[in-house]
Amino acid sequence: MRLGVLDVGSNTVHLLVVDAHPGARPIPAASHKSVLRLMRYLEPDGSIGEVGVEGIVTAIRDAVDAAREHGIDELLPFATSAIREAANGEEVMARITRETGVDLQVLSGADEARLTFLAVRRWYGWSAERILLFDIGGGSLEIAQGLDEDPDTALSVPLGAGRSTIEFLPDDPPSEAQVASLRAHARKVLAGVVADFPLKPRADHVVGSSKTIRSLARLAGTTGDGPGSAERAILTLKGLDDWTPRLARIPADARPALPGITPDRTFQIVAGAVVLSEAMRAFRVQELEVSPWALREGLILRRLDRL
Repeated sequence: MRLGVLDVGSNTVHLLVVDAHPGARPIPAASHKSVLRLMRYLEPDGSIGEVGVEGIVTAIRDAVDAAREHGIDELLPFATSAIREAANGEEVMARITRETGVDLQVLSGADEARLTFLAVRRWYGWSAERILLFDIGGGSLEIAQGLDEDPDTALSVPLGAGRSTIEFLPDDPPSEAQVASLRAHARKVLAGVVADFPLKPRADHVVGSSKTIRSLARLAGTTGDGPGSAERAILTLKGLDDWTPRLARIPADARPALPGITPDRTFQIVAGAVVLSEAMRAFRVQELEVSPWALREGLILRRLDRL
């Protein structure tokens, strides 16, 4: 069957079309993306402003048209932290349904973490044993750990790359003081999170997913040799810390010239690097593997499991 997964996130509205059936690896067939950066449109009361709402509706309408063109059998539409946490989130959802016919499923932060963990577990297989996962979105950071397909611990904290950029790195490029302020904030938030995760036994594999982490791995990481090596990237804390201050000194419009930094992530990549660095420190991680599968693949797998 041909599935369309519509991800309405804090940074983009992304349609992924895949050909899939139970027991097989989903094969990407098409992709359609609109860059929104919704955090720019938040009002002082926490609501999404009219320009932002219009942008969401237009992007979803365009994605639905693209899904029809690609002949999907079923659309799986979902929204994450930007709409989930907006003061007018329910009104925005109602307007989306009214004007586009799309009924979004709003995922909780814990749901995001569990579904992403499912995708990572399937990608690495049972031989990976205990996995510790970090996933950085636009609005939140998801962390999960466990031995099975459903993690023992899964939670979400408000340390997304887009949110952190808006709140702590307003200048382009950011000042050293702004970067230090974000680092201190992330360290404080994560200190309260680590206690929920047993540090012993240690994870057998530490994995990072999401476009932000994949971008950072292309910039500062390494890949393995042999078949599939492009899908076996390793990102070390040392490599990340070497690149973060250099990234912070480069204006956003110049960063896409660097390996792995795409235009839709250029404004928030510094914040993503700082948050990931502090997460790795908090969990005493020196390196992580990068998964090509994340939340969208988790939703596809969950849907196939229910067939």
